[in-house]
Amino acid sequence: MSDTLREFSNDLSAAVEKGGASTILVDARKRYPASGIAFADDLVLTADHVVTKEDIKVGLPDGKTLSATVAGRDPGSDLALLRLAEKALSPAKTSDDVKVGQLVLALGRPNNAGMQASWGIVTAISGPTRTFRGGLLDEYLQTETTPYPGFSGGPLVNTEGEVLGLNTSGLTRGSSLTIPVKVAWRIAEALEKHGSVKRGYLGVRTQPVEIPEAARQALQREQGGLLVGDILVAISGQPVGDPDDLFAALNSETVGKAIAVEVLRGGRPESVNVTVGERK
Repeated sequence: MSDTLREFSNDLSAAVEKGGASTILVDARKRYPASGIAFADDLVLTADHVVTKEDIKVGLPDGKTLSATVAGRDPGSDLALLRLAEKALSPAKTSDDVKVGQLVLALGRPNNAGMQASWGIVTAISGPTRTFRGGLLDEYLQTETTPYPGFSGGPLVNTEGEVLGLNTSGLTRGSSLTIPVKVAWRIAEALEKHGSVKRGYLGVRTQPVEIPEAARQALQREQGGLLVGDILVAISGQPVGDPDDLFAALNSETVGKAIAVEVLRGGRPESVNVTVGERK
């Protein structure tokens, strides 16, 4: 083996070792265990779909096993936060510097035998996208790594062993994707604080419609929107061009608050205030 290949191999091994220091075994379902990431010294972030029983055990990198409880969960983003009985973790070192073509490793600790890993490149950075679990991801990563059984909830790391995101097969049918750190950590912070992620709700059905040119000019906006009896074209000054725009606008910050909604009513632009409810 050439020195270059040997150095490359050693660098990958070192990245797995560094990332593995914050990769946790999560035994929270009847089938084989899954993985998780040390979010804080007593908190583990994992995939929500792998947490299906109350008797939760986590396996630490040093081989120790601890009990855990659910601190919060958000099925829409397939994330769950587990709280340990004691402070025993080394929180993950993270990075949000991700590029298409970047070499990455998917890590998992699905059994007591130790770490498992696969490697590849980042093939796409996409989003926002609606998930079949009823959520909306601002951004997600696609990679060529192999999602072996038990990898859900585990980290995607760079060649420095820094966590770039959380891998899950629970948001798409038949494939795996990665929730970037900047998205996953924001949701985890909400789960730690509130136990859930609030999402706004207007209590209306929607469908895309085309707004006539004359009405567009009256609105002085380039984007049209949604038929809700009235035609919804903007929320809090932001244009609504499709259902995902509406979904994204009704975030946790809007719940319980009155917001300005611009509509076309009988072909005439009007502004009304509505109070945002919470989607159950």
